Amino acid sequence: MKVGLIGQRGSGKTTIFNMLTGLEAQVGGYGGSDKAEIHLGVIKVPDERIDRLSRIFQPKKTTYAEIRFTDFPPNPGKDALKAGNELLVQMREVEAIALVLRGFGLEADPLKELNDLLAEMILADLVVVENRLAKLKKEKGRAQEQPLLERCRKALESETSLRDLSFLPEEENLISGFGFLSRQPLLALFNTSDDRAGQPLLPAYQEELKRRAIPGLALAGKLEMEIAHLNEANRELFLREIGISEPARARFIRVSYHLLALISFFTTGKDEVRAWTITRGTSAKKAAGKIHSDIERGFIRAEVIPYEDFIALGSEVRCREAGKLRLEGKDYVVQDGDIVHFRFNV
Repeated sequence: MKVGLIGQRGSGKTTIFNMLTGLEAQVGGYGGSDKAEIHLGVIKVPDERIDRLSRIFQPKKTTYAEIRFTDFPPNPGKDALKAGNELLVQMREVEAIALVLRGFGLEADPLKELNDLLAEMILADLVVVENRLAKLKKEKGRAQEQPLLERCRKALESETSLRDLSFLPEEENLISGFGFLSRQPLLALFNTSDDRAGQPLLPAYQEELKRRAIPGLALAGKLEMEIAHLNEANRELFLREIGISEPARARFIRVSYHLLALISFFTTGKDEVRAWTITRGTSAKKAAGKIHSDIERGFIRAEVIPYEDFIALGSEVRCREAGKLRLEGKDYVVQDGDIVHFRFNV
């Protein structure tokens, strides 16, 4: 999963990035500069099921699911709205956007920052739509695309995010390649002061997020970044002392997976035990493509064992004998925790 962190200068966005990744990117380093410096980080997604499967198979390699974070620079400037801008292109490649909002200090106004950031994404998408419509006037054979983009333009001009519109499957195919920012799944991260660590979002913030259908988290960025850099024993002790039930990273992962409707299936063997992340509702054939495009193209069938059945019986042989190993076709919808072996021919 690829998550982009976006926020205004002074929001503590890079502090949140360090907290989530355990890295030590320079905070406050942008100063008054518009230098487009990007920070990258990757974390492993903890999963007790992978740990248990690894103990059973004793593989040469254990691979967890990953979240890849991109910390984008704040206020990239007017040039960011130009078609083909490199920074915008990279923003459109993420699978979800986390808006970091400043909730500390006397002048903090996170709801204004939220509105401003949403407006900037709408404006960026409007520029893309208008440029594309201008090109369509010179092209032929795009009869379906023009009315669709006209509808998008009308919504954007009325300051409506494209995630609030409904699209038919054939329309989804037409616009998916644009990577519209206002269609990306959003998560609002309220970066609070240390004295609010472990406390829920203020009611006013909760109401606004509910109205916009945007999930949110309250994180005491500076304090929780320091906690993230402690060893595990000291980290757990400190969290208990300040009344936080779990680390910020764990809270973020849980909310993100729910937001994106993500699940994991597993492949197992002596060489590797691995978690693969897919969207809930993914077919077996599409899930095979997460491993390799050749497996999707040459898909024959999927051998499936639910994780709970495998743990209860202890081996693939016993699952087969008990009828818990199923042969499924390309349209089978992969379930969370399925252990899958794909048969294919290319």
